[in-house]
Amino acid sequence: MDKSALRNAATIIVIRDRLTNPAVLMGQRGSSAAFMPDKFVFPGGAIDPNDGLVPMAAALSEPTQSRLNEDSDLTATTIIAAAIRELWEETGQIIGTKGDWPDAPQGWRGFAAAGYLPDPSGLEFVFRAVTPEGRPRRFDARFLLVDAERLATDPDDFSGAEDELRHLQWVPLDQARSFDLPFITEVVLAEIAKNLHNAGAPDLVPFFRNDDEAHLVTRLGGKSPLDQ
Repeated sequence: MDKSALRNAATIIVIRDRLTNPAVLMGQRGSSAAFMPDKFVFPGGAIDPNDGLVPMAAALSEPTQSRLNEDSDLTATTIIAAAIRELWEETGQIIGTKGDWPDAPQGWRGFAAAGYLPDPSGLEFVFRAVTPEGRPRRFDARFLLVDAERLATDPDDFSGAEDELRHLQWVPLDQARSFDLPFITEVVLAEIAKNLHNAGAPDLVPFFRNDDEAHLVTRLGGKSPLDQ
């Protein structure tokens, strides 16, 4: 497989105390990682084929569903499922509703064994970005935002996390830029900070295309340039 080929990805931003003392869940990538070594990032990763086989405990709300389906060869539920799976794998945190799931596909068996079905309620599609050409890994990443109150697990317990991210922690939003962050993460954090007090998912979602110089930054849900 060509590792430099563009891959679909999902990233999840869990925010705590959104209206009082906002903090986001982040971890540090390993020094030997091919993609963004040593950077502090949100949980996330490539979308797997089995993410399209996952049942949801509830329907995905609008406008998140429509914006995720726009300009995409994946269903919105597939993208949401990948984000929830990546959060589970990298932090041990579960976004789900209690339920039996006896025939979970590979990659989801641990989640199902914990007694949950993934639940997309409250997830907001807030950003999309394509990794620029020339990088060792390239992703078309969708960023989903969710309130920590939606977690079914203890938000301070990371004992179930795999070892992909180190130093998992709740980073105060006003201190996040003091960490070693990828550029696009800084942009996403600024967008979140700007919209903290807006209720619900945005109708227009910023899209950093990085593959079309004439329209580098647009907004899904209207395709109007971000700077207009």
